[in-house]
Amino acid sequence: MPRPTAAQLVYGSCTVIFSTLAMLLLSQTSSGLGITVIALAALALGLLVAMTVPLPQAPAAQAPAGSAESAPKEQPVSTAL
Repeated sequence: MPRPTAAQLVYGSCTVIFSTLAMLLLSQTSSGLGITVIALAALALGLLVAMTVPLPQAPAAQAPAGSAESAPKEQPVSTAL
C-alpha cells in the first residue's frame, strides 16, 4: 500500500476536525456515547476524503534510447543563399 501524500493527510485531517466540530455543535450532545459516535463518524469521513484525493500520476514509460520511436524526426534545411 503506498504512503499517503501530504495533500491526503491535510484534507483528511481538516475533514476530521471540521466535521467533528460541526456535528458536536449541531447535535448539542453531552453524553459520552454521543461524542464517541460523532468522533468515529468524523474519522470515517476523514478517511473517505483522504482516500478519494487523486494521487499524482506516474510519468509515462519512455522508449529505450536506441529505438526508432525516440529518435527525433529530421527536418529538411534549405541551404539556398
